[in-house]
Amino acid sequence: MALLRMGNADLRRDRIWTWSLPAWVTTLSSGRKVNVCPSAMKCASLCYARKGTYNFRNVKAAHLRNLECVLDDIVAWEKAMTDELTHRKFDGAHVRIHDGGDFLSEQYLLAWLRVARSAPLTTFYCYTKEVEMFRRLVEPDAPGNFRWVYSWGGRWDHLILDDDRQADVFPSHEALEAAGFHDQQDSDLLAIYGHHKVGIVINNHRGAIAAMEGSSFAGT
Repeated sequence: MALLRMGNADLRRDRIWTWSLPAWVTTLSSGRKVNVCPSAMKCASLCYARKGTYNFRNVKAAHLRNLECVLDDIVAWEKAMTDELTHRKFDGAHVRIHDGGDFLSEQYLLAWLRVARSAPLTTFYCYTKEVEMFRRLVEPDAPGNFRWVYSWGGRWDHLILDDDRQADVFPSHEALEAAGFHDQQDSDLLAIYGHHKVGIVINNHRGAIAAMEGSSFAGT
């Protein structure tokens, strides 16, 4: 069974493959609860990966299956991912790590770094709130094909520096531009190749927009 999936039309256009986990706290098949986004704070109640199509039964089942593969036998998961990435279709392509979820442990993050090093012709990227973990484990010796964007709204917001690649969520384009961020709506790859501050506008979620009170995660 393939581990990596093609996402929506925009991701397919840019040859972006995705790997997703459930967002925030989820219940395993055994009944045990796991926090897949341990550093999520302000973002948790507004998370897009807990709404819409992410709540479809087949989508939730697939994401749960991915999580349980990692938790049950991370060595086997790493080998399966490494083997899959040897296929030529991934040469020159991008893999977005986590359309939902985050790096829930150091062991899991280190496994992804080894996977990236095993596939130098593929570019891996992620949005993450695990700023402290990345400072220690990634920044000192990051694979050349591994890129990351620090996402506001988490436990480690105070560690995000102005010149870091970063992403924030805004209630409107006007608020986004006023904060000095650039919209990445045209392509998700702008987050790693465009301006180092990228913004995402919440669309069609009136409750979420109201909860943000006209500001962003960084501004609240």
